[in-house]
Amino acid sequence: MTGGVVPRRATISDVAREAGTGKTSISRYLNGELNVLSPELRARIEAAIERLDYRPNQMARGLKRGRNRLIGLLIADLANPYSVEVLQGVEAACHALGYMPLICHAANEVEMERRYLQLLTTYRVEGVIVNALGVREATLRPVGSGGIPAVLIDRAVEGLDADVVGLDNAAAARLGTEHLLARGYDDIQFVVQPFEHVSSRRERAHAFRAALDAAPPARGGTLVLDLQDEDAVVRAFATLDERIADAARRGARCALFAANAPVALHVALHLKARYGVQWQQRVALLSVDDPDWAELAGITTIRQPTHEIGYRAVEFLNERIEGAAVAARVAAFAGELVVRASTGG
Repeated sequence: MTGGVVPRRATISDVAREAGTGKTSISRYLNGELNVLSPELRARIEAAIERLDYRPNQMARGLKRGRNRLIGLLIADLANPYSVEVLQGVEAACHALGYMPLICHAANEVEMERRYLQLLTTYRVEGVIVNALGVREATLRPVGSGGIPAVLIDRAVEGLDADVVGLDNAAAARLGTEHLLARGYDDIQFVVQPFEHVSSRRERAHAFRAALDAAPPARGGTLVLDLQDEDAVVRAFATLDERIADAARRGARCALFAANAPVALHVALHLKARYGVQWQQRVALLSVDDPDWAELAGITTIRQPTHEIGYRAVEFLNERIEGAAVAARVAAFAGELVVRASTGG
């Protein structure tokens, strides 16, 4: 194999020398200040840039102006289809607005979320979008109010004054509950991950309870499914089986309402393992989120406008970076009910 010397990249000094002018004129050209340059000088600079194949160092230029066009994106769980779909909206908006996202995946680890937020501040990102599991106000203090601009996706953080973008959780929970009631299900169990510190889960659980209480004689309950604790999952599914059996003894029609796609997937797999492939004849299932597998399995869902959520988050962040000083905003998008076989669709 023959070795060779890697050619040195042209610098702004090389361009100035080639064009027969100073570096100040080249900087003005690169910054778009063409009105201060004569047509003849602009032509010489353009020709020199083309001959030398000059590519400006955008990062260095940005830092000199106090801008680097980097934004941080902290995601709790990239294994969740919701996060991937939101990320697509974020990337589309970044492309349109000229930002480069730095993506940090915390893998549902609160300590990783804290470490990544600290790391993002050292990278001097212009703003941060946070879709995190258990991040606290103290951890986010360097961003948001008085710090680096921040936008929260899917969940608010108590004590932090920041824009929030996500689903209209209360409306989605009502929509799903009312659909099940209208289909004649009179024993509905809401299955949700631990929700004490996650605002979106709390809002869905509370709205479910309110909708059910408003529709007697229907009954039901809330079951917490901690997917990070295998023993807790076993206990929760034992409780779920008891509730399904109790509904059958009373002659009630039982339905399960999963708070999100990861919960729905675990519930569906459990039901199939316990009752066989015909499990939908025994119990109905509805879920917030509409992952690809839900269509294959015939699961009724409430589809979130994930692309729009991600896109709006970047728009909000861009406005904050550009100096918008309005009060904290909430963009709550409506969910879409997608009826399939699992609720008699």
